[in-house]
Amino acid sequence: QMWEEAIALGKELAEQYENEMFDYEQLSELLRKQAQFYENIVKVIRPKPDYFAVGYYGQGFPTFIRNKVFIYRGKEYERREDFEARLLTQFPNAEKMKTTSPPGDDIKTSSGQYIQCFTVKPKLDLPSRFHRPVSEQIVSFYRVNEVQRFEYSRPVRKGEKNPDNEFANMWIERTIYVTAYKLPGILRWFEVKSVFMVEISPLENAIETMQLTNDKINNMVQQHLSDPNLPINPLSMLLNGIVDPAVMGGFANYEKAFFTEKYMHEHPEDHDKIEKLKDLIAWQIPFLAEGIRIHGEKVTEALRPFHERMEACFRQLKDKVEKQYGVRAILSSLDERRGSRPRSMVRSFTMPSSSRPLSVASVSSLSSDSTPSRPGSDGFVLEPLLPKKMHSRSQDKLDKDDLDKDKKEKKKEKRNSKHQEIFDKEFKSTDISLQQAEAVILSETISPLRPQRPKSQVLNVMSSERRFSASPAPPSSQLTPPPITPRTKLAFSIQPSLELNGLSGSDIPDVPPPLPLKGSTADYGNLMESQDLISPTTSPPAHQRVSP
Repeated sequence: QMWEEAIALGKELAEQYENEMFDYEQLSELLRKQAQFYENIVKVIRPKPDYFAVGYYGQGFPTFIRNKVFIYRGKEYERREDFEARLLTQFPNAEKMKTTSPPGDDIKTSSGQYIQCFTVKPKLDLPSRFHRPVSEQIVSFYRVNEVQRFEYSRPVRKGEKNPDNEFANMWIERTIYVTAYKLPGILRWFEVKSVFMVEISPLENAIETMQLTNDKINNMVQQHLSDPNLPINPLSMLLNGIVDPAVMGGFANYEKAFFTEKYMHEHPEDHDKIEKLKDLIAWQIPFLAEGIRIHGEKVTEALRPFHERMEACFRQLKDKVEKQYGVRAILSSLDERRGSRPRSMVRSFTMPSSSRPLSVASVSSLSSDSTPSRPGSDGFVLEPLLPKKMHSRSQDKLDKDDLDKDKKEKKKEKRNSKHQEIFDKEFKSTDISLQQAEAVILSETISPLRPQRPKSQVLNVMSSERRFSASPAPPSSQLTPPPITPRTKLAFSIQPSLELNGLSGSDIPDVPPPLPLKGSTADYGNLMESQDLISPTTSPPAHQRVSP
């Protein structure tokens, strides 16, 4: 399920298929696989394996692992107990250490075998190409893959113990492990090359915990927004553990420990950190509100009393936080993740008077204010229409544009009709006087909406002038074309009885446009290949018109 790695290899193969081998069939199959991989990244939830730090101490181990620490990548859903059992089967004589602190020299120099194993947390190291916030489904892969830094946190108490609030003096001793290579690699375990330790103050630990909690709520909300079919139980447990003070105590412990005048007086350097913690507490409210809204939409009737109690606890918590730390809103980010409409779309604007018609205008032309007037409106508000005068001008302009468009269409139709008439008169409705010939109208037309030309129009062959002239149509015809100027370039001598392309005179339809005059009959190609093509019969005189 490491589809990100498969996509990287697929791009290398695609380069070979496209530019080196020109195997487009393999390329198309590869691209289909890549498309499926991208879809899996967004839609499929992958299990996150755990990482374990394993130390082999004592002279009884082989030299390549003696007194060294390694980071192992566990299998899917593998617990630490199962991993330890699998590890101890390889070294049945080894003894498991009970503590997680580094051992002393007496253990390292002893002749026995001691194994220390504990869970470490991989530290996220996003690639540089993620220069803007991206979906959690994309980032989740890099939380447990392509990691090289791991951390283990151990609580340490300093100063006098406070039984009422354990957070006041709880320090965190954090050990950072850096491996030789990124995990996972060619192996599922690599040696630790460097180790260093840092201490986290109680206030810094509180800030970090609040930040992780907010991120966890936000990530789960985004998962439910992208996939409505997810089970609701994890969301219920998370929200109830934060909202109900009887379960976890909430952030009230932080208020008792750090928001007192005594602490501020003793630690004036922590003023900025305290303000940051207050800001994180205020930001938790909108995340919780969105989570409870989704929970209310998906909750079953059996869990309805549980949801109502959670809502009641949240209302009390919200009133308290907003009163003390201010109000925070995340309308834009959550609306965008829910797939809201872009703000460049049109808005509806209505006049105060109900008798006036509705009008639609663009945001950019009428209003540059994109702030929603109420929550959940997605930035769309009702605003007054433009003045009536401006509206009438706009309407007049639209009417004028429609009128100009109609004029252009009429001119185009008229121009096409004129060309059609010329074409029909010169070429389409020509009847050559041949023996036993019949007048046939061509079935092909330029415009199917235009009526056929009358059959009575024929052309007289003027041998002396070597040109065509249109004969007048009957008076009853309503489609008489205007007279046209004779074209001398179209003049040619009519052969009495031709067979065109193997057709006899009775099968010839109206002749297509005539060829220009040539020097000899041989220039006409296949029109007269031999003298046998000419019929022995003679045609009527050129000046005599033969009716169809």
